[in-house]
Amino acid sequence: MKGKYTYVWVSMIILIFGIIFVPKIVDRIKNGNIVDQDRHNVGNRVSGVESEELLTIGPAPGFKFVDQHKDTITEETYKGKVYVVEFFFTTCPTICPVMNRNMVKIQNEFRNEEDFGVASFSINPEHDTPEVLMEYAEKYGANHPNWHFLTGDVDDIYELANGGFNLYAGINPEAKGGFEHSGMFALVDTKGNIRSRKDKFGNPMVYYDGLEDEGVTMLKKDIATLLEETGK
Repeated sequence: MKGKYTYVWVSMIILIFGIIFVPKIVDRIKNGNIVDQDRHNVGNRVSGVESEELLTIGPAPGFKFVDQHKDTITEETYKGKVYVVEFFFTTCPTICPVMNRNMVKIQNEFRNEEDFGVASFSINPEHDTPEVLMEYAEKYGANHPNWHFLTGDVDDIYELANGGFNLYAGINPEAKGGFEHSGMFALVDTKGNIRSRKDKFGNPMVYYDGLEDEGVTMLKKDIATLLEETGK
């Protein structure tokens, strides 16, 4: 008799799980919002684009940090510019080298554009001093005058990543390099708004995949579109 009741309870738990959680899991897969075990690809993955029309997601958060030249950089520094945002760290052995090689490709596409920029925020600011960031920039050929590698208070940086741009960043001693973060880029327009396309389901992509050629190609097109909109 006891075994019979146990079976009934297990069946009820499975049923409840299916009702509550399965639709949510299906919805996440449908929207392309999939996270790998290291949370390297947080954000909507590219899953076919319905339109090249750019949506306004919302205002980008404010910030105040120091760059590789020891200059104070804020969101006002980028006022009137189209810029790309990423979170990285210089000793990253996995996705950061790919992200920044791709970012250099984007830089080179807009090398002569005064109203283009990049904001690269280090999630390991204790190690990534201005001197370290300068050396890193030189190593990758990141030499656009509006590409700022930024460091500062660790709590402020993590709040900016997770609470401001919603691009995941965290400390994980078990991850390679000791940190984990999104491989996505955010695009901000000249008015300080985050912009993106729709995916094939009609949902905002929000972010661009900084690890794949498709995401980089789309980002280049959309940067050009935003520059054209302002007559730049």
